[in-house]
Amino acid sequence: MTTSTLPGHPHFSYRGDALFAEDVAVSRLAAEFGTPLFVYSKASMLDALAAYQRGFEGRAAKICYAMKANSSLAILQVFARAGCGFDIVSGGELERVLAVGGAPSDIIFSGVGKTRAEMQRALALGIGCFNVESEPELDVLNAVAVAAGKVAPVSIRVNPDVDPKTHPYISTGLKGNKFGVAHDRTLAAYRHAAALPGLKVVGIDCHIGSQITTEAPYLDTMDRMLDLVQAIESAGIALKHIDFGGGLGISYNGDQPPQADALWHKLLAKVDARGFGDRQLMIEPGRSLVGNAGLCLTEVLYLKPGESKNFCIVDAAMNDLPRPAMYQAFHAIVPAQRSTGTPHTYDVVGPVCESGDWIGRDRELAVEPGSHLAVLSAGAYCMSMASNYNTRGRAAEVLVDGTSATLIRERETPADQMRSERLVS
Repeated sequence: MTTSTLPGHPHFSYRGDALFAEDVAVSRLAAEFGTPLFVYSKASMLDALAAYQRGFEGRAAKICYAMKANSSLAILQVFARAGCGFDIVSGGELERVLAVGGAPSDIIFSGVGKTRAEMQRALALGIGCFNVESEPELDVLNAVAVAAGKVAPVSIRVNPDVDPKTHPYISTGLKGNKFGVAHDRTLAAYRHAAALPGLKVVGIDCHIGSQITTEAPYLDTMDRMLDLVQAIESAGIALKHIDFGGGLGISYNGDQPPQADALWHKLLAKVDARGFGDRQLMIEPGRSLVGNAGLCLTEVLYLKPGESKNFCIVDAAMNDLPRPAMYQAFHAIVPAQRSTGTPHTYDVVGPVCESGDWIGRDRELAVEPGSHLAVLSAGAYCMSMASNYNTRGRAAEVLVDGTSATLIRERETPADQMRSERLVS
């Protein structure tokens, strides 16, 4: 039997004509758990993490998984057991970390709109650091901390005005983005933070965007960040850690992003050359750890010919896989079982009542009703952004580890969705 690995997905392969996740045939998973179904490879996640760990070998570094990419509890558990901290952006994400036994001291709290209640909860738990994203937030966090008799550890997120060359919706480091403190306001913001009794400055942070596939934006950001570190410390404000965020891309459609270990060897050379090699370093990867570790299995419902388009209608939809509708994003789509039939060109679409409900355009597929397709690179920003639009239940999820497959999220039912609703009298 011949084996062929899917490019960019080393733990997904065809054995003969059957697609496997590690050592489990995905058609077996579709039969056992139904579709739509998210399937994740544990080995893929740990391999992606290992590349970062190699890049930081011998350094004082903390890898904090950016859990907005995929916050399913079992996924968090994999990274917690592998020694990761967590980057969170809401109080709900904080509770998820606690639910898998994550230590509050290993949590970084990012996000532009933290509420007072979220700040109070995080302070009470002893959170590792707040990444503060505006000067008004410094004042609110200080007031909350003083009222609680606490001192909040903070770093300020800098907006370095570096173009990450990515989709505008996932660019975060330009002047026109809502994130972070403007580069030319950074020193003043640090002086203000250092003067507030409820805050303790512990670091500096930046994050310029997501799905970055070239190294140049990182190298530019590093230079601008280290200039700021030097200026802030020259003003008498010590920085214990430097946080360079995340954003490294994955291969969706033949993209060739830098390897994490090779990229960080180059970035660390800059850190060393500037004399900051002894600092604790933090990074917050998300998509690059889980994106290519997941796929979404979906069943073909109907093949609908049209005058200008042929449609392959599947049971997964924009509520399961929102990236194409939101970002016009590309996901490769392959059969769970390869066929010798004649391929035709289809737009792969879902059953939701929106013209924007499409998964892939102009795909060459040999399929028939009842066939199963695998939408690749679905481990990041799919389940975490899934919705109940059209009162569709969120999909089930399975984690594959070698020959075993564990259901880590049950399929959502209409009763699940309506449980918290109330009729009026």
